[in-house]
Amino acid sequence: MSEFRKRLIHIHSCSSVSRNMIRAILNIDPQLLKIYDSSVALLQTHFRLSTKKAQTIHTYLKGSSPDQYLNYLQAKNIFVYTILDSEYPAILKQIYDPPLVLYGMGAKDIIFSEKRLAVIGTRTPTSIGSKTVSAIIPPLSEQGWTIVSGFARGIDSLAHWQALHSTGKTIAVLGSGHSYIYPKENFQLFSQMSKKQLIVSEYPPNTPPQKWHFPARNRIISGISKAVLVIEAKEKSGSLITADQALEQGRDVFAIPGSIFSPQSQGTNFLIQQGAKLVMNANDILQELQ
Repeated sequence: MSEFRKRLIHIHSCSSVSRNMIRAILNIDPQLLKIYDSSVALLQTHFRLSTKKAQTIHTYLKGSSPDQYLNYLQAKNIFVYTILDSEYPAILKQIYDPPLVLYGMGAKDIIFSEKRLAVIGTRTPTSIGSKTVSAIIPPLSEQGWTIVSGFARGIDSLAHWQALHSTGKTIAVLGSGHSYIYPKENFQLFSQMSKKQLIVSEYPPNTPPQKWHFPARNRIISGISKAVLVIEAKEKSGSLITADQALEQGRDVFAIPGSIFSPQSQGTNFLIQQGAKLVMNANDILQELQ
């Protein structure tokens, strides 16, 4: 492992350093060497930081080393993909603002699957929405499609469970670090997936979930997928944000139609109006992607 890669992971783990700040640091310090030798005053000057933020970063970098942090991750069974690595999904590199570092737990090789489909939807599905997941996911899993979702309650969790029950593969993209299982009712799902499936996050392990993490997470869900399927979504929802990001990334968007009287179908019906492919069964997706 290169020393630069170690330093990138170590700096990324500092809670006071955002992904935009890392890019700014790299512009000034391409090898990430100066930042380790900088005083608080130099951090402020070179990287235009406040005194408080410069002090926090300085204390963190002086109080631990890259090797110590990597040993900590290894002890927690967490591995890392960086944008420098050959294992990093090529399709994800192509999006605007790809994550520089992804933390993973479970089966590392699942990321190599090129047949990845994002399945997302409302946190409060109807009985029809739940049945739709049960009908759509198994045929996709049987055809070798890895199901990507956001580990949220509702459609996301159902999609992960259906992939598991179908002995298929699934990837969860978290809006928190691996040490925070959110929502808490997904403890069993997390336990199952952390063994033979893949759980990834751009947030270091001890990062609690925050509201703004989830829209950022959504760009990764669509970014590592070839297409996005929306199963039930309200008129204003995170699923529509993901669908918009998918379109910006050049991904296909599929949607399940629903009743005009159901709030959970207003978002999917809107997507179909806007040009998303209407899906009645798994073959509609398979034929389009093949």
